[in-house]
Order: sequence, then structure tokens, then C-alpha cells
Amino acid sequence: MVPSSYYVFLSAFVFSIGLYGVLTRTNAVVILMCVELMLNAGNLNLVAFAAHHGGVAGIAGQTFVLFVLAVAAAEVAVGLGVFILVYRQHGNVDVRKPRLMRW
Repeated sequence: MVPSSYYVFLSAFVFSIGLYGVLTRTNAVVILMCVELMLNAGNLNLVAFAAHHGGVAGIAGQTFVLFVLAVAAAEVAVGLGVFILVYRQHGNVDVRKPRLMRW
């Protein structure tokens, strides 16, 4: 069996990649993908510790992962809808121009 520390290090690495992408990119779709990387890093931790502890704690961790995946799917659907609307009106989806969201 693989030690839990390997999963924690992998999760930290994936989270770091996502955080770097969120802080350095200007394209909103790429930022959304990096946020998804960060959520998946958290899910990896939850599943790793659920497998490590087992029992009721294991089932609770896996259930929480399912809820996080459902919320992430809803977030992507709403976010892409907003991005498509902004792209149709302005021709680009640049997060450096927050004035686009003002009415």
C-alpha cells in the first residue's frame, strides 16, 4: 500500500500548479481550469485520508468528495455561461478588465 504522505505531496504539487495558474493567467477560462485543479487536489487529500482511516470516516470523506464534484460541475456551468455572454458582448474574456461586469 502506498503511504498517505505520497498522496499529500502529490496533492500539494497539484494545488501549487493551480494556484500559480490562478495568480498569473489573465484568460478567465484558464483561471477556471486552475481552480478546478485546486479543487481536485483537495479531493485527492480527502480520498487518501478516507482510505487511510477507513470505516465511517472513510465513507464520510468519499461522500464529501461527491458533493465537492457536484458543486464544481455547477460552478463550471455557471462560469462558462457568464464567459460566453461576456465574450459575445465584448469579443474577449480578459480578467484584467473588471469594468466589463458593471452595468
